[in-house]
Amino acid sequence: MAEQKMIKVTQVKSLIGTKQAHRACVRGLGLRRMHQTVEVLDTPENRGMITKVAYLVKCEA
Repeated sequence: MAEQKMIKVTQVKSLIGTKQAHRACVRGLGLRRMHQTVEVLDTPENRGMITKVAYLVKCEA
């Protein structure tokens, strides 16, 4: 069984003043505060959320 790929996502910018939908994407990725890093599965859904809030997060494979 192949191991699923993961992406490390770090919030680098504050959510203050951002759109509600963008805040929801960041929360959906599991981020709660600045400079927090989480690992999420490399799925099309997660990639879409990362792309939508690319100006708020930094990601590494």
